[in-house]
Amino acid sequence: MQIRERIGKALGNEAPDMVITGAGVVNVFTGDISYEDVAISDGIIVGVGDYKDLCDNVIDMEGKYVMPGFINAHCHVESSMVTPRNYALAELAWGTTTIITDPHEIVNVAGHKGVEYVLSQAACSPVNYYVALPSCVPATSFENAGAVMLAKDLAKYKDNPDVIGLGEMMNYVGVNYCDNDVIDKIEAFDGRVIDGHAPGLLGRALNAYTIAGIDTEHECVTYEEALEKARRGLAILVRQGSASKNEEAILKGFIKNGNSTFNLAFATDDKHLYNINEEGTIRYNVLLAIKLGMDPVEAIQIATINAARIYGLKKCGAIAPGYKADIVVADNFDDFNIDMVIKDGKIVAKDRKICEEAVGKITDSCGANSNGESANGVCMDASITDSVHLPKIDVDSLKAPVRQVQPVIKMVAGQIVTGKEMVPQAQLEEMIASGEVLKIAVIERHKATGNIGVGYIMGYGLKNGAVATTVAHDSHNLIVVGDNDEDMLGAIKEIERIHGGYAICSAGDITSLPLPICGLMSDEEPGAFTTNLHAMIKRAKSLGVNEGIDPFITLSFMALPVIPSLRITDMGLFDVDAWKMI
Repeated sequence: MQIRERIGKALGNEAPDMVITGAGVVNVFTGDISYEDVAISDGIIVGVGDYKDLCDNVIDMEGKYVMPGFINAHCHVESSMVTPRNYALAELAWGTTTIITDPHEIVNVAGHKGVEYVLSQAACSPVNYYVALPSCVPATSFENAGAVMLAKDLAKYKDNPDVIGLGEMMNYVGVNYCDNDVIDKIEAFDGRVIDGHAPGLLGRALNAYTIAGIDTEHECVTYEEALEKARRGLAILVRQGSASKNEEAILKGFIKNGNSTFNLAFATDDKHLYNINEEGTIRYNVLLAIKLGMDPVEAIQIATINAARIYGLKKCGAIAPGYKADIVVADNFDDFNIDMVIKDGKIVAKDRKICEEAVGKITDSCGANSNGESANGVCMDASITDSVHLPKIDVDSLKAPVRQVQPVIKMVAGQIVTGKEMVPQAQLEEMIASGEVLKIAVIERHKATGNIGVGYIMGYGLKNGAVATTVAHDSHNLIVVGDNDEDMLGAIKEIERIHGGYAICSAGDITSLPLPICGLMSDEEPGAFTTNLHAMIKRAKSLGVNEGIDPFITLSFMALPVIPSLRITDMGLFDVDAWKMI
């Protein structure tokens, strides 16, 4: 649609394709609600005002609220454990029309093949699918991933229209100590958005991290941390995922103290498909903000225009002339039910059910990528579908180092940060016997190097069994926890058999959930996958996994050596606070 045609439609000289009438329009620029028509043509909003008499295609939404499509400012699609297309459809059903995703999970496993797979999916996604190229593959030098991505490797994708910037810079120590590889990446993306990841970093160290060129932060756990980082100019991505639930702590402080939310956006980071299906993603962030006492329009601003501004998404995130016709209709602000979702001027979901015909039209043009791999289906390259390569392992491989005082990872319910308990060996043996402490191991699974890190963990709660998974942030080696070596070995062998996924072994009885796409994602139909996932979680819980601990998601973060305080990688126990191996 040319400029002259847009002007004509805005003036009412030509009929729009569609008009929404009767609803309260949420104005994110002025922070109020007006009752006006919204006219749409050729995928954009051509006018807000009085248009209903100009068009035969009028949708009456009397008593409801019309708002911009939501923006998920930071997520990892792989954490949903379904293909990017199926993930996008789940987001879309709940009103999220734009996602900004960092594919460092799949890239840590498959390198360039992982990037190409994700970009092939982005090109034909039913949502606006932006990619922040992973800055930390691997996250640190204290683990072994399936690939290493340097600045020159990332730069080749920089001009792709779906690439928005550089993904979360987890190696904040490398930033502040001016590690050459780290600085090269920051300099390569100068002028583009660079996401941060610096849990607990404050004071001068925060100043140094920010001045290096970091723009956002999603790792704030407390209001005080979020406030200091916001004061330093970082955009705070308020996270509410499956394992990390930080929104209440942060927003309570902002609401109580009247701090500006101008530079806040909402994010999920890591969220399981079953959680998405139950409550949505950014829709749930908005609902929770309202329940905490925030004005609904302010919460919607955080979910829309704030994120668009932070990431430089022009003509996105508002109901205004010239903006993308990505629109959500909600029935009220009390339970915030999503009645309808419009994407590019087409109705794509009603009552949280995807309109398959409309979505099919959006994605029919999706072809294959440069490797001949289907962008809608599973990438069949061996680096994607055959990614679990283990050394020969027996129970002797799972022996833990003997120390006079053992460092023990202490899990925290509802969080992915951990504590560090220093336990004398004699006391440790008593805690193991009582089931308070379990054994945990990480096995390098990309190149069968034989690297195995073994240690101890408390707070998980498992009894009479073992849980294993190849979803182990961010290098995604195989992580296993258990109260006996035999079941741990059984779970490991099952993971190898299914080419990655989840496995539970109790007294030799095994159940599993295959994730054949890089050991991270399923090619199964989402409904069946969700049912099977529920069954796995239920079984893990039946074996005693504690409340507030997701049996798989929380476990997966125990291998991430950039979040305080104690972690385990294939190289052994890592003290994040001291930034060294133990």
